[in-house]
Amino acid sequence: MREVRHRLPRLLGAVAALTLLAAPTSAVAQERQAAPPVTVPALTDWTSAPGSYAFGAGTRLVASDVAGRRVAHTLAEDLRAAGHGVVPVAGGGATRPGDVVIDVRPSARPTLGTEGYELAAGRRLSITGATETGAFYGTRTLLQLLARGDRIPAGHTTDVPRYRERGVGVCACYIHVSLPWLENLVREMAYHKLNQLLLELKVKSDAHPEADTWGYYTKDEIRHLVALGDRYHVEIIPEINSPGHMDPWIENRPDLQLTDSDGNKQPARLDVTRQAAFDYYTSLMDEYAQVFTAKSWHMGADEYMLGSDYAKYPQMAAYARSRYGPNATPQDAYVDFVNRVQAYAAGEGRHLRIWNDGLTGANTVPVAAGTTVEHWLNVAVKPGQLIAQGYAVMNASYSLYLVRGGFHSDTEALYDRSWDPRSFEGEQLASADGITGAKISLWPDNGSGETENEVATELWPALRHISQATWGDPHPDATYAGFTARGTEVGHAPGWRDLTKVPVPDGTYTLRADGVSYRAEVRRTPDGYATLRSAEGCLEIRGGKLTLNAPLQPGVAATWEPCDGRNTLQRWELAPEANGYHLIDAITRMALTVTDDGRVVQYPPDQRTPALWHLS
Repeated sequence: MREVRHRLPRLLGAVAALTLLAAPTSAVAQERQAAPPVTVPALTDWTSAPGSYAFGAGTRLVASDVAGRRVAHTLAEDLRAAGHGVVPVAGGGATRPGDVVIDVRPSARPTLGTEGYELAAGRRLSITGATETGAFYGTRTLLQLLARGDRIPAGHTTDVPRYRERGVGVCACYIHVSLPWLENLVREMAYHKLNQLLLELKVKSDAHPEADTWGYYTKDEIRHLVALGDRYHVEIIPEINSPGHMDPWIENRPDLQLTDSDGNKQPARLDVTRQAAFDYYTSLMDEYAQVFTAKSWHMGADEYMLGSDYAKYPQMAAYARSRYGPNATPQDAYVDFVNRVQAYAAGEGRHLRIWNDGLTGANTVPVAAGTTVEHWLNVAVKPGQLIAQGYAVMNASYSLYLVRGGFHSDTEALYDRSWDPRSFEGEQLASADGITGAKISLWPDNGSGETENEVATELWPALRHISQATWGDPHPDATYAGFTARGTEVGHAPGWRDLTKVPVPDGTYTLRADGVSYRAEVRRTPDGYATLRSAEGCLEIRGGKLTLNAPLQPGVAATWEPCDGRNTLQRWELAPEANGYHLIDAITRMALTVTDDGRVVQYPPDQRTPALWHLS
């Protein structure tokens, strides 16, 4: 008994000391729990609760309605791709701890709009949207939370975007961008809640085979990509730029080219004064409608007079006056073409979009109501004026551009000044009214200036930033370093493919295909391609017609040239095929094939069967 009395004060003291030690640790834990879990875009409305949600072997995806089950099945595939195993989809019934419950309730959650969702984590995790798209975005948040582990802090969020258009634009209009690269982009966009991908590209035409110069995509390739976009709630909007930048389509159609006052044909300018030009353009629209499902059509309409002037084309003024009277201007002929395309698109159930730079105020005829104007360049007519005139305006600012071999958006500077879609080239607006959103744009002005893998390295930070700036608070972290760390934590989208892996180790190999044999050193480049170096130099595509500084002419030979680590045309993708590899140039995206007389040349894969190279 005496021994107990002597020990009691010491025990009480120890307990008190432990209590004091535990207090700050508990406070830190509560503070950490109160902070929203890390996502991109960041959650701005998070209410924490005690405990956590545990994802595990018994987890099911429970959805009682058809739309919810579609979301659940996509989530199940993404969970598997992310390494979380096979998760069954259950069609309703009683739920149990660990389940993920997906609900689409149009009438019960009107405040969520078309893309918002609620997520609640506890013994179960529930995702509720007023639409299928909203529920889908809730599953993107879940995937990002699981990227950090199988336990998610208990809590609740209501997450609704600030802007309805959140996008990326890619000009694959001259320089072909590989399909796996575009598929990665679609998945990354969806993972970061971006919903609009503008693709200016050429679909191989059945109606106009004379236009099928390289850079095109087959209809089956586009159907595949559009199906992926539809599944991941990314609207893929096609663009055929017109009436300027039409050379990919009309370089072999001089009858459709605008002729200047000196009698010179202009391969990049469509002659909008001719009915045949309008018929040609709308026939292309019809052909694109066979593969694109988007309810929007982008006709470009930028830089029609780039490097020239309407005064060089008197037929423009004559056409305008014949239609709109003696006070009409040459620009009215341009606007007339835009409006005729707008009416044609509307008749097919599609909404027209154009760039802003052609709207200089020199026209007397207004652009048709209902046209969305994408503002990229500071001209006389400002975004505020366009909005006041009733146009929906998207911010496609030059400051958001990524140009191959040229200007790169300064994402850190934009983040540091809390850039948001109200900040246009030439005007800062106080209100978001009339602004649909914003997008980053990728252009191939110097086609051989960078490889698509190098572009991707610059793209991912910019993509995360535009996601943040269009969905929520444009500055969720105190520093840009903090924001980039957030992106690192959530990682890449499930199903994203690392396109920088070279399938063979560096070394010297004998490459054989169809009677041709090379002895060359294969060496990986920093951007994930390979150079092939022999005693004669490095293998390169050189010669033929150059387009945007790239040799895009099929049939050009691969030759051994002096090695230059900066020369992107000496970089090759080794694409694995059964028992061998295809050699694809990193810039031209054409594969090497062997001709009957033993020459090694580049061709699009749908024109000539690529050579199968064996390495030993």
